[in-house]
Amino acid sequence: MDYTNLTIERRGHIAVVTLNRPEKLNSLSHELMEEIEALTEELRKDVETRVVIFTGAGKHFSAGVDLTDSHRSASAEQPMLARLRESHIGPRMLRKLLEIDQITIAAINGAALGGGACMVSALDFRIGAEDCLVGYPECGLGMSLSWVSVPLCVHLIGPARAKRFIILAEKESAQTLLEWGFLDEIVPKEKLVDRAMAMAERYAAMPPMPAQMIKRSINAVSTALDREIMHMDMDQLALTATTGDYREGISAFFEKRKPVFKGN
Repeated sequence: MDYTNLTIERRGHIAVVTLNRPEKLNSLSHELMEEIEALTEELRKDVETRVVIFTGAGKHFSAGVDLTDSHRSASAEQPMLARLRESHIGPRMLRKLLEIDQITIAAINGAALGGGACMVSALDFRIGAEDCLVGYPECGLGMSLSWVSVPLCVHLIGPARAKRFIILAEKESAQTLLEWGFLDEIVPKEKLVDRAMAMAERYAAMPPMPAQMIKRSINAVSTALDREIMHMDMDQLALTATTGDYREGISAFFEKRKPVFKGN
């Protein structure tokens, strides 16, 4: 498949996938998410690639969902049922990332926010540049966190830190994320991809069949109840999107001011 919003570089048994919308801070448009889904299907049939590195072109990994996406604007005019079905592309993409057979590594440059933070939480390992930032801004915009990503965050850093991280909607630094266990390593930004490649080479040198079996088994153990817990997360998101606090949060975001939430 020819990709418009992704670049893929093959290095032996390693694939480096780069989100390639730097002019939009690699924000997740509908088209980009469809391409990520297509990539996961391509990887499912690929027995040569053993490790996949994900990173972002330009300064940032991803600023999250593209709120200016024309597809998003068009879907807002559709009936609620159609909007709900359209919205499932996010959690579907996350599940497909989580279920990639190959070992996956996030090389986080700059910011990974919202959907970008959800993406990196679905991968096996996370290496961050020393100046990287990760955050879930949804609650600060009057929304719940969806995309089956609440349990993924809890698995990485525990319940108390996950509550702080998600509810306060603050961008956390690389050092804090390392101490919490969200990041596996931090490195100078100029060495980010090299370090991700070094990690990838170690895993690529292992026998792929048992390595991938072990990955699937560990994922099955650690995420056994995730889908049951989060099966209605998009319905919850749709509900919060009908509130005055949601409208206030989005308006404040575009007007670059602090929102005032009233609980309505």
